[in-house]
Amino acid sequence: MCPQARRVDFSVGDKVEVSIDEEGFWGSYYEGTIVSPLDENGRYMVRYKNLLEDDRSKPLTEPILPKDLRPKPPRVRVGEYKVYSYVNAFANDGWWFGRITRQKSESHYYVYFKTTNEEIPYHISRIRVHQEWANGDWIAF
Repeated sequence: MCPQARRVDFSVGDKVEVSIDEEGFWGSYYEGTIVSPLDENGRYMVRYKNLLEDDRSKPLTEPILPKDLRPKPPRVRVGEYKVYSYVNAFANDGWWFGRITRQKSESHYYVYFKTTNEEIPYHISRIRVHQEWANGDWIAF
């Protein structure tokens, strides 16, 4: 489902999202900001918006390869979600890929996560349209 990504040259201050290609994190994106340009190892330094250092004293900052970065997606306004819509739900400090399975109430939807085989209700404020960054453009699903 992930289209071929085209490399983006980021600048200090750019808002980005980081994908972590590790078991337990597949299908998630974490918001951050570029805090230093590419280093000699080809990585950007990213300060996360919601992830903290182990001692919880400050936001986590770590080097990230360009292949694991994308620009922060634009906000897509939705009045209501349709069943089977692809979405991202905000949980555990990041945005997780899932699919709307049903509406719980006027402001809550159930989201199914294939990677964990879970269906969890979320307030509409914690759900966004799923988008992929492909060839320099955002594609909404």
